[in-house]
Amino acid sequence: MSRDLPDMEPIAGLPERPPEGEEILWQGRPDWWGLALRVFHIRKVAIYFAVLVAWRGATALWDGAGASAAGMAMADMLPLVAVGLILLVGLAKVYARTTIYTITSRRVVMRFGVALSMAVNFPFSKIEAATLRQCGDGTGDIPLALRGPDKIAYLHLWPFARPGRYRNPEPMLRALPDAAAVAEILGMALKAELGEGVVHAVAEAPRAKPVRAPSKPGLAVPAR
Repeated sequence: MSRDLPDMEPIAGLPERPPEGEEILWQGRPDWWGLALRVFHIRKVAIYFAVLVAWRGATALWDGAGASAAGMAMADMLPLVAVGLILLVGLAKVYARTTIYTITSRRVVMRFGVALSMAVNFPFSKIEAATLRQCGDGTGDIPLALRGPDKIAYLHLWPFARPGRYRNPEPMLRALPDAAAVAEILGMALKAELGEGVVHAVAEAPRAKPVRAPSKPGLAVPAR
């Protein structure tokens, strides 16, 4: 694995041109709405703000204010709520726009970063397992379990690290618009490079759908 801070990318998403014999199989970006939901938790934040606004109105009524005064008290909070949600949407869009995932015939590359761009290479020889996780918003995640002691810190990978895996961080291709197709490409590439038995597909409850063996060797894809 390597980390680079490229000044200028010869190919979008890659710090340098692939060496001879290495082929780019797929490139893509995360879906901004998927990031907003699962990284910045915009739905939970909106619910939290809604509770605060309702509480503001209820306390005004409890203190003896009329309905119009309670409504005004609630309305006074709406600009703050709007600013907060707009900021989260903006962050999600910026991260989506500045992130590129690349799968080549030999490695997975993640280029991300807003203030400081970083490209992280994960050679297939370092990938022990991969998981296809389908999410309710129509996107999906593919976390990569790494082998060996050479790990990258969770904070260095955030927000493209599997949640909760702090001791053994797992990089994650997050919020993929067509995760099943990407999983198929990655599985085939891993098999071609390393042979049988390299990738193990595991369904993650409760969000993941049941998985079945694909028609081609590689990662399992969701059952239809």
